[in-house]
Amino acid sequence: MRGPNKKDVSRILAILDDTYGTDYRCYLNYETPWQLLFSTILSAQCTDARVNIVTKDLYKKYPNLVAFAKANLTEMEEDIRSIGFYHNKAKNLIACARRLLEDFGGEVPSDIDALTSLPGVGRKTANVIRGNIFHIDSIVVDTHVGRISRRLGLTQKTDPTEVEYELMKVLPKDHWIRYNIQIITFGRSICTARSPKCELCPLFDLCKSKEKRI
Repeated sequence: MRGPNKKDVSRILAILDDTYGTDYRCYLNYETPWQLLFSTILSAQCTDARVNIVTKDLYKKYPNLVAFAKANLTEMEEDIRSIGFYHNKAKNLIACARRLLEDFGGEVPSDIDALTSLPGVGRKTANVIRGNIFHIDSIVVDTHVGRISRRLGLTQKTDPTEVEYELMKVLPKDHWIRYNIQIITFGRSICTARSPKCELCPLFDLCKSKEKRI
């Protein structure tokens, strides 16, 4: 698989803009920065739709960081049981709330090192917060972004952090946040992990994947 050239990258981004628009859209429902942080923690290996269902009641029961910090772990596990890996996620939510209160004055930090020091927060979650809350140009590498970026020949890496750094070199900075939002929609509707709808793909001519269906 050959590496990307600037002409291909420009065409890919232009097609994505034409097809999916340029507006920023977060699929997780939230009202405060800490709610988006917690929802993103919960969304690991779970659909945004399921997270939104759970957090609708969760954020009523625990309306602030103090409530989360004082929560009973077993009870929290039951509250989020329908979400995968609920044992670890419940523990991380409580620990994260305590850290935010103790070390950050109850505010969600914008610095990536500070964010990734929080329980349950990796670079993907940190970049979601940086992009959506602080409007800092960031690339979020989820399963869709990794898979489709490889299919398009924008990277050959499989490690999310390596994919992030390669895309930072390939994509213009003003498209970093937008690319993730567009690719999520594209990955859910057309370029799915299994049985991609190549006949409907607006990027068909630019696809480098061996899975490409002609």
